[in-house]
Amino acid sequence: MTDSIPHQTQGLVIAGLCGGSGKSVIAVGLTAALTAQGTTIAPFKKGPDYIDAGWLQLAAGHPCHNLDPYLMDGLTIRHSLAQHASGAELALVEGNRGLFDGVNAAGAYSTAELAAILNLPVILVVDCTKTTRTVAALLLGCQQMGKGIAISGVILNRIGSSRHQSIIRQAVEQYTDIKVLGAIPRLRHDIFPQRHIGITPCPEFDGAEAAVKSLAQMIASNTDLSAVLAQAAPVALPPKRDIYSQWQNPTASTVRIGVIKDAAFQFYYPENLRALELCGASLIEVNALTAWELPEMDGLYIGGGFPENSVQALSANTSFRQSLKQKIDQGLPVYAECGGLLYLGRAMEVAGVSYPLADIFPVTFRMEKRPQAHGYTILTANEGNPVYPAGTEIKGHEFRYSKVVDWQDNEKSLAFTMQRGTGFAAGGDGLVYKNVLALYTHIHALATPEWAKLFVELIRKHRRQRR
Repeated sequence: MTDSIPHQTQGLVIAGLCGGSGKSVIAVGLTAALTAQGTTIAPFKKGPDYIDAGWLQLAAGHPCHNLDPYLMDGLTIRHSLAQHASGAELALVEGNRGLFDGVNAAGAYSTAELAAILNLPVILVVDCTKTTRTVAALLLGCQQMGKGIAISGVILNRIGSSRHQSIIRQAVEQYTDIKVLGAIPRLRHDIFPQRHIGITPCPEFDGAEAAVKSLAQMIASNTDLSAVLAQAAPVALPPKRDIYSQWQNPTASTVRIGVIKDAAFQFYYPENLRALELCGASLIEVNALTAWELPEMDGLYIGGGFPENSVQALSANTSFRQSLKQKIDQGLPVYAECGGLLYLGRAMEVAGVSYPLADIFPVTFRMEKRPQAHGYTILTANEGNPVYPAGTEIKGHEFRYSKVVDWQDNEKSLAFTMQRGTGFAAGGDGLVYKNVLALYTHIHALATPEWAKLFVELIRKHRRQRR
């Protein structure tokens, strides 16, 4: 994509009144239905999020990028939208949680705040289960609270009958100026399998493409797609800027960085991978479930995911685990986030069974039924960190069901002190072994631009020492 964006590019935000309203399913369905009709969609997801972003990418056939008011300033958000939507006819931004839900009572970092930053209209998805006229009242309340944004349309979800739809439509038309753009019937079964806080990641679902196609047909049959497009507004054009220029280094020597991407490890922001490439990395995809051994490389990046769902296969692949441990003992630089951290532990307990893993760190994790940490984080680097200089402050996010049940070390060894969030243990995060840094916190390259440069520098230093 180029740095400029055609003036005809339009944009809109899909938001819900609460989590579980069906917003994500409808956003993916709209993306797939419009794409099937020939509209070029650039999908975006209000972060932090990997799962919905993966489904939006599948539906659009284009990478989905996160826009996060907590991790990014407003100008960076606008530049990211403009640059990544270049050449598309529609930039579709899916919000998260309820429209006004943020980190405090003022709604800081909410979907409403993101819509205001982007100056894009909002289409609300409303769960109409066991309600009729009250839907109009809810919409009026949202308009009153969201005076800085334009709520231009509503899609009624989980409609029980034609009479149910008719009453709600009449009430919305009588009491508001918001257009009813569609009415989605209540479904007996979820089109997408559900897990944790939303949809199951598409790499774990064999029927992902068929599900998206089915959803596109259902949305097209129950939504006025032309009316949806009519609500969109031109994407604002901030002063021209390449958000990736900060990493470009045409004279840098190439290093080979492995990226474990499979059903167990799938959470990677596109910006993170692009930043590594611009810093001089050639990325090599690796499958920890099926590869016999770790290929020859200079460094390794292990993202998050749901390794607990593939733990039997990960544990059974002993040759790969042994080759990884051998190369780490020889000094291979590794950066691991969340699921990657779990994989580098001694073992993981799932449903009462303990599975041996890479055994880089003397820690055993256990998967719990409830989240053990969820939200934004702020961390300060301590001495002895192989990637970040002491005192470096980074912002990120964490979401995990795993719990540390046996750790043969102490908090003084942790790489970071938590200023916000839960972290690994005792107010800290980040385990270190030789050139390995593994932590629960996920980072986004646009929020932590120094990460890619520092990690690649560590890799280059190790390669020089080997020679």
